[in-house]
Amino acid sequence: MTKKEILQGFIIGLLTTSIGVFIASIFLGKFSRKSDRILEVLKAAQSEGFLGKLISLGAILNLICFFYFIQKKQDSRAAGVLSATILIAVTTLLIKL
Repeated sequence: MTKKEILQGFIIGLLTTSIGVFIASIFLGKFSRKSDRILEVLKAAQSEGFLGKLISLGAILNLICFFYFIQKKQDSRAAGVLSATILIAVTTLLIKL
């Protein structure tokens, strides 16, 4: 395992989570019809107490990256994605407290 590949996997894990939160916010904004703007959806999620759930939904995309790296025998990058997912899980736990 090289540190460079683990760091790449970690960054990919954080980016895919950000993309997942972005996509979940778009869908939530469209289906709730309250707002189409992503920042307003995120502010509403924070004020109504479901920001952690929204971040958890965004982290689902990490599964795709993780299994892709496992299939391509890039275990170091998969370990980076897994560590990013663990960081996101701890963060959502802290948000809920």
